[in-house]
Amino acid sequence: MKNMPKNDKQILILGVGNVLYTDEGFGVRIAEELEQKYEFSPNVTVMDGGTLGLRLMGPIMDSDYLIIVDIVLNDGKPGEVFRLLGENLNKACAFKNSMHQTDLLDTLANCSIMGETPDDVILYGIEPFNFKDMSAALSPELETKLPEVIDAVLQEVKKAGGTYTSRSMTNPATEKIYVPRDTSRNS
Repeated sequence: MKNMPKNDKQILILGVGNVLYTDEGFGVRIAEELEQKYEFSPNVTVMDGGTLGLRLMGPIMDSDYLIIVDIVLNDGKPGEVFRLLGENLNKACAFKNSMHQTDLLDTLANCSIMGETPDDVILYGIEPFNFKDMSAALSPELETKLPEVIDAVLQEVKKAGGTYTSRSMTNPATEKIYVPRDTSRNS
């Protein structure tokens, strides 16, 4: 929480998107992969934010360091990864082709009005290949980018003061994936 010592920053990794629309689910798939493969220190929370919008205010206001993973329309090539902050984050999230992007900006603005925003907000955005077709599969272009973005997020966690270890038989994941990824379309 906000009144904890600075060496115990509360870090929130927030994967947002809709897993039913191909690449739109990229952020959620990153959150799922992180939950399944890594165990984090107590000051790190990994959250599937889906399309929750304003319902994310509580977790966002409780964090000191917010790492968002989502698709962005940033005039890049499909699969291009961006690390965005401040004004660039606002521009990238302002497109109207997705319900949750505008919700996310509104949510951050409402947190600001309440006077409780994270000290740091970083968006790892990836240019989508396809975010309009209904499918639980990521496009092959984005499927291959999962490890790169996971590594970037893990480095961000370390930079913010969090730690992680790989999961094994002794510390298995407890989170259930409710909409399995259809990887058969990518082979």
